[in-house]
Amino acid sequence: MHRSGAVARMLRMPVATLRVWERRYGLTQPALSPGGQRLYSVDDVRRLAVLKQLTDLGHAIGSLATLDMAQLQGVAATHVQAQAATKKSPRAESARLLPARAWRLAVIGAALGARLQRPGLLRWLGRPLVVLGPFDDAAQAAAALRASDADALLVHEAHLQEGWLASLDAAAPALAGLPKAVLYGYAADRVCEVLATAGTALLREPQPDAVLAQWLRALSTATLATSAQGPAVDTNALSTEPLPPRRWDDAALADIAGLSTTVACECPRHVAELLMQLSHFEAYSAECENRSAPDAELHAYLRRVAGAARASFEAALEHVALHEGLMLPSPPALGGQLVPPSARRPKPSTATQPRSRP
Repeated sequence: MHRSGAVARMLRMPVATLRVWERRYGLTQPALSPGGQRLYSVDDVRRLAVLKQLTDLGHAIGSLATLDMAQLQGVAATHVQAQAATKKSPRAESARLLPARAWRLAVIGAALGARLQRPGLLRWLGRPLVVLGPFDDAAQAAAALRASDADALLVHEAHLQEGWLASLDAAAPALAGLPKAVLYGYAADRVCEVLATAGTALLREPQPDAVLAQWLRALSTATLATSAQGPAVDTNALSTEPLPPRRWDDAALADIAGLSTTVACECPRHVAELLMQLSHFEAYSAECENRSAPDAELHAYLRRVAGAARASFEAALEHVALHEGLMLPSPPALGGQLVPPSARRPKPSTATQPRSRP
């Protein structure tokens, strides 16, 4: 909960204006402290931030006062789209195609927060923006926000030292999973490499508003593109049992692909070729796990998916061999196993389903 003075500083507006808004329009229902001070919630601050930005763009507070958060964001989106429709430029066309929902940006750094209120920068950004903050530091941001409140975290930092990202995540663990962007003054190359590897967007100051807006625009597009993909895949849903090793190497699979078969569609050859591709991708994903820390989880997931698919197709190849009476190579020292024609499974028909293997 925030007092009216803190809220006014976040929104870059006089406390008197905030009190007039409350008295005339009843914009929020703030709680009261034991001493009688108004206390605003995070949702109150978010709504007031949108109202402030819309009034800065020329909308009358009286016409906005009765609208809820979704309706206010709709007004902001309509404003941006109307501006884009009057301009014949690639930038305006891109703004028209952007999603209607406002981009919620948590900001650490008072100076950066003030820049994000400039009408010229907002025009260059080309989409509705809700600034959460600015906050003085990560601890203050963590106390005021939940991870679901913001789409990304923007930080202004004069100096970046080793361990800066770890300190930020430790101070605001609830925000650690948000996409991050840092406008910085000075940093060693090795520090920038660590941050870039971790997926942090970096821009060195000083930069004009147009460059800052273009950078933020690219970040917002990437952020919403990621969220539009839907929830992340639950990698824990995959079995944690160790995957079986390959049953056949490439040479054995090539021999299998060349065996004669009575199946006109040449399924044995196709299955053998798929097995080679899956085995190669499984090995490739295992190698990629060690190349980049942010990508390690993804490649571990892909390796397990490829390994599980490879094991399933190995069982399918054995089933095809049983059907065709083919001799499949076995691991060394075990010798080949001949599946006699008499043991072939009957081909399924519309009246008969294949029997399950014992």
